[in-house]
Amino acid sequence: MPIALKDDVMYILLKKIGQKDDKGKHSVDFQSTDFTGRNLTISDFLGHLDYLNQKQYINADFSGNAYARQEDVPNLIDEDEIDFRVANTFGAPDGPLPHLIRFKRAELTEKGEKMLDRMEKNPPEALRTGVSTSIVDKYTPFLEKVALKAELPDIFDARDLTNLVYRTMRDLMSKEASQAIEAELHNKIEEDATNKRLQNEISDLWKDDNPLVSWLSKVRPPLKFDADTFILRIEKEGGLPRGTTGTKVINAVFSATKEELSEDSKKQVAEFLPGKIKDMWEAA
Repeated sequence: MPIALKDDVMYILLKKIGQKDDKGKHSVDFQSTDFTGRNLTISDFLGHLDYLNQKQYINADFSGNAYARQEDVPNLIDEDEIDFRVANTFGAPDGPLPHLIRFKRAELTEKGEKMLDRMEKNPPEALRTGVSTSIVDKYTPFLEKVALKAELPDIFDARDLTNLVYRTMRDLMSKEASQAIEAELHNKIEEDATNKRLQNEISDLWKDDNPLVSWLSKVRPPLKFDADTFILRIEKEGGLPRGTTGTKVINAVFSATKEELSEDSKKQVAEFLPGKIKDMWEAA
């Protein structure tokens, strides 16, 4: 079931699971008040837990169906075997989460501990603004590709760094060239379903969701800076996780993006890139 992954929800889940001092799996007492203002449905809640478990950020025990299909869940429970039951606190229409979808025990993995540590040092913006930012399911394949090539620990870092690389690219490009790239990525020509999906998601990532930055990009002339400044911006503004570099991130974003552009667009982008950044683009 597609869900909208939210980094603020991920942070809350990881922090709650990581609160216990005891090592090993333990029960976790989630409350609806933990997610006030998150607009979280039951399926979203379980989907986030399932994602963290599947991607090995947590080591968790579930019983029943992780996506809460009523017909897949028994009507009887053995209370002695249940440490935690997601009850009717998330607005379930028919009582406890369709009866007995159970999240029993969990612990953070080493990967999860590292992710929580990064998030605690730089908490998700949504925790301060109260507005959740989603990574819609359609983004996941592209962002996982970037994360793999850049050796990033998760798709949240991949999203933020892709946005930063794109913003740095757009700063060098004319308004007309930037809009032309966006238009091609959003093209509705007949292609296979995978390419069309990837085009749409990259088009969304290419656009800056900061209104002020978006407005400035439309009224100012292209900036001029060298390749070292390009890399420095990624390293300083991106807060790179340990184990990667600005060069790795740029190469990963370039490689994933070029797969979806025509030869003419690839050449058009190259015209605006300085020195070794242009070489990296052409080699990606």
